[in-house]
Amino acid sequence: MNLKFLETFVWVARLKSFRLTADKLFTTQASISSRIAVLEGELGVKLFLRDSRGVSLTPEGLKVLDYAEQMLDTMQALKQSIETRSSKVGRVRIGVMDTVIHTWLSPLVAQMTDLYPRVEIELVADTSLNLCDQLQKGFLDLILQTDLVRQESVRSLELASHPIGWIVASNSIYNRDYQSLADLAQERIITYSKNSRPHQDILALMQAQGVLAPRLNCVNSVSAITRLLRDGFGIGALPPVLVAEELARGELTLLDIEQRPPNLQVVVSWRVGVEWVEEIVTLCQQVLEEYARKVGKDYIVLS
Repeated sequence: MNLKFLETFVWVARLKSFRLTADKLFTTQASISSRIAVLEGELGVKLFLRDSRGVSLTPEGLKVLDYAEQMLDTMQALKQSIETRSSKVGRVRIGVMDTVIHTWLSPLVAQMTDLYPRVEIELVADTSLNLCDQLQKGFLDLILQTDLVRQESVRSLELASHPIGWIVASNSIYNRDYQSLADLAQERIITYSKNSRPHQDILALMQAQGVLAPRLNCVNSVSAITRLLRDGFGIGALPPVLVAEELARGELTLLDIEQRPPNLQVVVSWRVGVEWVEEIVTLCQQVLEEYARKVGKDYIVLS
């Protein structure tokens, strides 16, 4: 249905005159009459009655008017939303942990670039601990990391989590059967940086199994961890989504061990009062939903 014809119908109903509507819309009375006739033909009802006193709505026209005004209001709101976003000018400072960089950061930035073409996006890559500290000090506006931030001026929301598995190079000595987690803990284990959430979770899991001093090698770069695993350096404790291509090619193998560390959480935290940053939080949720549909629940679980 032509929105221009709906707009014409609404103005005729408001002004009760085809002539005044023609003046309002900078066109002719014949054009106005033609638009109304087409609209009546599409709907199959008579919308107006004309007599010596002017133009009035039929009962069917009254019903149509309510819906037409809603449709025009919705279109206007949509235009304003798009115009408001595209006209934003400024800078947003976003901190991201490595896991986000290697998964869904690119589609997020692409969406932000489309919606806010005049906004400068400043990205900072760091560990979750450092990102939380920078957010609390006001150096960042929004961060994507593993922990809920407890501060009055900051809000946090759990977005999703990534299952963690034990991963090895397929042609390495570590690709074998393990009798227990304690057996696996005798080997060199590669994981995230020291005192990070994954590192603490792995320590707690090992200690619960009676392994008090596991051989943990902490690395603060996902790219470095992946390279070390491919070269057969040890057993990786990280989300399989980060090495999905290597697993698909058979270069790496996910060990069949039931006991795994807890999922790696993805949390968005942002400073209260920063202009339109909550719009980006909503955008994060939308991008993650699409990413989750693409990779599947074995790789990510939405909160």
